Amino acid sequence: MLAGIKVIDFSHYLPGPFASLRLADLGAEVIKIEPKTGDRMRELADDYLFDANNKNKKSIALDLKDEQDVQIAQQLIREADVVIESFRPGVMKKFGLGYEDVSALNRSIVYCSISGYGQHSRYASFGSHDLNYMALTGVLAQLKDDNGRPIHPTITLADLITSMHVVEQVAAALYARERTGEGRYIDVALVDGLLSMMTNHFVVEHYTGQKNGIPVLAGTVVSYHLYETKDGRYMALAALEAHFWRNFCGAVEKPEWYEGHLSAACDDNPLFLEIKQLFRTKTFQQWIAFAEQVDCCLTPVFETDEAKTWFANNAYRKMIHIDNDQIEVATRYDEHFFTKRTKAPKLNEHGGVHAYDERSIKYCDNA
Repeated sequence: MLAGIKVIDFSHYLPGPFASLRLADLGAEVIKIEPKTGDRMRELADDYLFDANNKNKKSIALDLKDEQDVQIAQQLIREADVVIESFRPGVMKKFGLGYEDVSALNRSIVYCSISGYGQHSRYASFGSHDLNYMALTGVLAQLKDDNGRPIHPTITLADLITSMHVVEQVAAALYARERTGEGRYIDVALVDGLLSMMTNHFVVEHYTGQKNGIPVLAGTVVSYHLYETKDGRYMALAALEAHFWRNFCGAVEKPEWYEGHLSAACDDNPLFLEIKQLFRTKTFQQWIAFAEQVDCCLTPVFETDEAKTWFANNAYRKMIHIDNDQIEVATRYDEHFFTKRTKAPKLNEHGGVHAYDERSIKYCDNA
């Protein structure tokens, strides 16, 4: 869908690279600009994370403090459609590669800056990480244990959601350019996506004072809850609609439970205690077998290895491919997705620039 679109990506670590990976998987040509020492993500987890987030890309290593290398970057940008960068505000301008500089070279460029708090906010120059963004936006407060203590997440939601936010806005800007011929500047903050994701929570709190979003979705009713199995695993029951609840109750031969569909999930409710006891009578695997036979919105709470294997073996919607101890995860569903992807590039694999002029830049494979 994005064939013919060229992206110059100056970003590092996760939000920018995951965004440009998604653009590459949609068909864009992505040229990753790295320092001569490489993206620091190359040093993490024996290159696994770098490889996972930088497939389908080319790599050119440049020292942006060197005037000749800046000229190479400028020439690449002249022929590009999109620029992505994730430095602190003002850094690209110091290199002579800020939006004003770049738009003078290429009027139709779509230029996206990714930062923690935006380019001009009060906290624009502050450093932060995913945990900070989740804490500030109220997202972390939605993940608490039974004692009300926030749980430290093991997934970087701000990074990942921001990546999708970037792709959404870049795609919209490219569409606008088709109609107007004009490029544009996009200022994306890592807090933006999280704040927009909190829309329902903010609205519910504003009008009702309830801080945990829509009450029936917060584990407060028996039909939408997590239940422990006989062997200490968990099943997710989400039978909010009456017909799903009736299917569940009928399958466990408890028609008397029908009327308690939206009753409270608390130990003062005898029905809740009965349901908890019921789930403890079967093992995790037994409940999985039950869920595959009964249409009642019941699913297992898989661990990472289990989810990976389940989706890798799902022939009808294959999003994960495992071969010879190698793993790939798709960014979108496509029947031929994994045959189209290329490996992540070696550092400066597509560098070795030996000639460029005002119209084009030639780069060769140094691998």
